[in-house]
Amino acid sequence: MKAEERWQARFRAARMTLPIWARLAPARAVYRCNISGIWEIHAWDRSIGVTRQVTSRPRGTSNAAIDPTGQWIWWFSDTYGDEFGIWMRQPFNGGPEMPAHPGLAPGHPTGLALSATGTAAVGRSSRHGFQVFHMRVGSDEKPAMIYESREFAQVAGMSLDGSLIAVSHSEHGDSRHPALRVIKPNGQVVGDLNDGPGKGFTGVRFAPTMTDRRILALHERRGRREPLVWDPVTGEQREIWLRVPGEITADWYHDGRAVLIGHNNRARTELFRYDLGGGGLTPIKTPHGVIHDAMPRPDGTVEYSWSSAAHPPVIRSSDGHVVMNQSGPSAPPSVPLEDVFVEGPGGRVHALVSRPEGGPAPYPTVFLLHGGPAAQDDDSFVPALAAWVDSGFAVVRVNYRGSTGYGSAWRDALRGDVGHIELADVAAVRDWAVNQGVADPERLVLAGASWGGYLTLLAIGTQPKSWVAGIAAVPIADHAAAYGDETEGLRAYHRALFGGSPQEVPELYAASSPISYLDSLHTPLMVLAGENDPRSPISQIEKYLEKLEERGHDVEVYRYNAGHGTLVVEERIKQMSAQLDFARKHVGLAPPASDRS
Repeated sequence: MKAEERWQARFRAARMTLPIWARLAPARAVYRCNISGIWEIHAWDRSIGVTRQVTSRPRGTSNAAIDPTGQWIWWFSDTYGDEFGIWMRQPFNGGPEMPAHPGLAPGHPTGLALSATGTAAVGRSSRHGFQVFHMRVGSDEKPAMIYESREFAQVAGMSLDGSLIAVSHSEHGDSRHPALRVIKPNGQVVGDLNDGPGKGFTGVRFAPTMTDRRILALHERRGRREPLVWDPVTGEQREIWLRVPGEITADWYHDGRAVLIGHNNRARTELFRYDLGGGGLTPIKTPHGVIHDAMPRPDGTVEYSWSSAAHPPVIRSSDGHVVMNQSGPSAPPSVPLEDVFVEGPGGRVHALVSRPEGGPAPYPTVFLLHGGPAAQDDDSFVPALAAWVDSGFAVVRVNYRGSTGYGSAWRDALRGDVGHIELADVAAVRDWAVNQGVADPERLVLAGASWGGYLTLLAIGTQPKSWVAGIAAVPIADHAAAYGDETEGLRAYHRALFGGSPQEVPELYAASSPISYLDSLHTPLMVLAGENDPRSPISQIEKYLEKLEERGHDVEVYRYNAGHGTLVVEERIKQMSAQLDFARKHVGLAPPASDRS
């Protein structure tokens, strides 16, 4: 297979997310899949082995849920990726779709929780702030607003019987370290968890039985996320202490007597069962790589979505069998990655290196920066990464300060010098790659999307001699201008990250904005932007591009009619092809011999 056919086949191969089953109807599940060429919502009735596509929208569908009884499928309907809209629902077996409730106004979604008694808690945001509504599904009764705040708030869960609702909030002004509150359907406060500055709580899920009021949460009392079981009525807390080095996620087993532990360490994950009665921790055998999502079944097995850099995703069970695969050709494998640890200005930086299979080092190299910043590059299968490798590039990914997976202090290290701190870590890894003979210093490309796109723009303005070209997808070019147009949730995140709004700390916003460094910029640049992007608004990108045009700077612009990325497979391929062509041109790399006509 030619190199171009191979990387495109990875994008086109059918992929799916882990099927999420209804708590009281475990044979019914929903998942997302791209088999139609667009990521859409699908339903699976395991009792009869039948699947069906639930949604069919021109730009795809991202968010969905199934109610605990398995009767209804919910999904969020926006306009071409702008993330502003309403929740819709449809009977599990098909039928007319309808608004979840006609009395609920459109907004940006901030959480959804469904009970087994026909009620729902819906979070939304608008320029008026954040609200949580309680409503009886299918009723003409007007939704009741049971929580409201100018600061960030999100629905974190609802007890199965509908009597308790959990809300993550930042009334204290720091959305990066939220507190957790449990309220009744009438808005009455039942209990609060708040450990103070720099220590957040993440609500995971209420216990999975009708009479159990406990909620599973993650705290940060010892410098990383760890699980805690909390009864908000009595106030009783039980911390789960685990002697493992990395960060932890958790979920309930079906009867509430055990917890599924996900352990993230050095960009790989593993699973354990923790028995709440005896405190025993039992490993669950999984392949070496990354568990994207996992969920226990009523029979005690665990189903999980797994991949590695070399191997495409698969849905497996802890009993050893493949749970479900979509039809059609599977994605071609790629190369395994290498781990490197580089001493940086703030401590050891973990980087992941993927080398092309042919040609001698040093290679033309792309530094591919992840978004977030509170995210992580890991040992999972990424078609875009594999496309770079197939095209003759080495790929280096850096889990810079601000990344998750290395403890709270590493994640929170950006305060005061946003952008520049991350780039100092990238520079340390760049120097390592050049000194070790991996990367050709004359053929270094910097690329990234979202926060990675922002860092790309900032780097080519502040490190202009380090990069031969930059590729920035859906970037922030001007933090203050982005703040004016972005969603309320991202405004709250900006305030938490910078210590205030642009009006309160204008000098910090300016110092971290790529638009402040245009006079130093001479690197060829490609920018990709979504017309309807609510996270990196196109208006602030256009302002940046206008100023580049005034200076006569070399820039290629790729605009597309979607939001913060696209759910359409062929559009992803077009964007990848454009990036590869741009990078090859600026490093002097011809297409692989097998691709030449």
